[in-house]
Formats: sequence, structure tokens, C-alpha cells
Amino acid sequence: MRFALIGPPQSGKSTLFSAINGQPVDPSHAMTEQLATVHVPDARLDFLAEVYKPKKYTTANLEFLDVPGASLADAHGQAEFRKRMQSVRKCDGILMVVRAFPSASVVPYRDRIDAKADLDELHAELLFADLEQVVARIEKLEKSSQKPTKTRDQELRELAMMTRVRDALESEVPVSSAIQNEDEHRIAGSFGFLTLKPVMVVVNVGEGDIAAPPPFEHPHARATIALAANIEAEIAQLEPDDRKTFLEDLGLSDTARSRLIRTCYDAVGLMSFLTAGEDEVRAWTIKKGTEAVDAAGKIHSDIQRGFIRAEVVAYDDFEKAGDMRGAKSANAVRLEPKHYIVKDGDIINFRFNV
Repeated sequence: MRFALIGPPQSGKSTLFSAINGQPVDPSHAMTEQLATVHVPDARLDFLAEVYKPKKYTTANLEFLDVPGASLADAHGQAEFRKRMQSVRKCDGILMVVRAFPSASVVPYRDRIDAKADLDELHAELLFADLEQVVARIEKLEKSSQKPTKTRDQELRELAMMTRVRDALESEVPVSSAIQNEDEHRIAGSFGFLTLKPVMVVVNVGEGDIAAPPPFEHPHARATIALAANIEAEIAQLEPDDRKTFLEDLGLSDTARSRLIRTCYDAVGLMSFLTAGEDEVRAWTIKKGTEAVDAAGKIHSDIQRGFIRAEVVAYDDFEKAGDMRGAKSANAVRLEPKHYIVKDGDIINFRFNV
């Protein structure tokens, strides 16, 4: 899963990217896209590693793409923004970063510090970028659907959907609100519409507001988070023990990195199931609602093809029992069929035969 960070110049977006990936900001890359693979922290894996002392420890991963900011104050900047959105269309979600922090040393975007106005402008550009794409597609479908081809009925259905999407965008409503079923979602998803993707808002606040709730909510965002990116970037460079003390002094329970990862997981409906043994303990990322047989396929297609049963124990039951032997003695381990809906934190051993 990949999430794009977008925002106006001077929003602190690249500083936040530094806080996420744990690497210092590199000014030489200010105008180029940067991609980081981030390990998903999971205390459950740490406990399993203590129990099994495995040869290998594998976390789930997320990717974050830092997209250079572009000023939307003129036509050139707007064109540059839409050009950069081609990479964002390939991502699974969007983090929109806007500035709410005062600083005499950082020139404000558009000579203002107005996070709500910046967010509204950014969202409007996403809508417009999608509208351009939809209008072009409608023109193509109107021409092709006039011909008596085998795909004409399909094209007419898509044309009706795209017309509805165009009307929504012209009313400043995202593509996601105009999609009516899974089939339409599949078609729309193939175009990479920006406003079809889950959007999270990050309000980059000053140090004095670091523990306060977000100053506003966006109606089309899955979540809104307030944080101080420069402070979080400093925290990311500390040793774990010093990091914990620093967070406590600031009145924070966790880092922005951890909070953002949880937010991204929730926004796209992700969770993890776990496998454990002396060879490896590992977290596997799946969609919520995934059946056991499909979860098995995340590990290997042969396991999915030869699926017999899933031997499952909930993580909390395992932790309480102390190990697998204790979990079995407590009757906490159960055998589940292929249509079992996997739960977050399930520890699974798949039985299969090929």
C-alpha cells in the first residue's frame, strides 16, 4: 500500500516525511519525488519474537511518497500540480498536509497562514484534475458508443456513470460520492481518480498546539490529525528510550509516525494477521473482511489452493496463555473453514495439502 503526501509549499510536508521515515530532510531533493518504505510497528510481533526467538522477524510495510509542493497561485503552478498528480493516481491514499504553525524563518504560502483556506484550495484542485479526466473520457465514450460494436452496451453504462461523476465534480463533490456499486468502483478505480481515494488531512501546528485536537475537520476526509512536523522529525532521530521521555514531556502518548500509520490502515480498511514459529514471526497485511482461504493466498498460492483448515488463536488469548501450548490447554485454539473472516491479530497456522 502506498500513500502520497501532498501540500502547498512551506507546509512542512517534507519535514513530516522525514518524521515518518526517520531520515533527515535532504534539501537537494526538494523538487523531486521521494519514496520511503516504512515498517509498521506492532507490539504483538515483539511479544511473539520473545516467545519463539525466531531466525527472522518481518513486519508489515507501508510506502509513503513525498510529492513536491506546487504553488496554485497561477496557471503555471496549477499545471505543474496536475502533472505531479500522475504519480498520486497510482497511490492507494492521500495525506493532505497544510500549515497552521507560525514561524518568522519560514515564508508563508500566499503570504498567509490559513490552513483551512489552503486545504480548500488543494481539494478544489483535486476535483478539477479529476474533472478534466472525466470530461475527456465522456467525449471519447460519446463517439465510440454511437457505433454498433460488441462493447456498446458496456460503453453506454460507463457513459452514464461518468456523466453522473462529472455532475458531482462540477458540484464540488468527490468521485467517491457518485459511485453506486462495486462494479462502478472497479471501473472508476482503473482511472486513478484522486477524489475516489481515501483522504487524510494533516494540520501542521505549532509546538503550543501539539497536544490539542485538530482546529477543523474536512467533510470529505477519512481522518484529520494535528501534529507539529518539526518536533516529530526531531523525535524520530532520538534513541527509543529518549523518545519515550520526550513524548511524555510533550503530553503525547505516541509518535506521529505511529498515529499516521494507524490512520492509513483504518482509512483503507487494512489489518494484520500473524504467523509465528522458530523460523519466522511475521505480520501479513490484508483487507478487513478477508476470508481465511484468501489470507492463505497472501502467504503462498499453494496454501490457498490446497487449503484444508486454519488453526487460529486470537492474539489476546495467546498473550494471556503465554505460548501456543498454554493456548491449546485453555481451548483458545480453534479450527476454522475457508470462509472464516480473519480478525485483526489472529495468529494462524494454515493446514493445506497439494
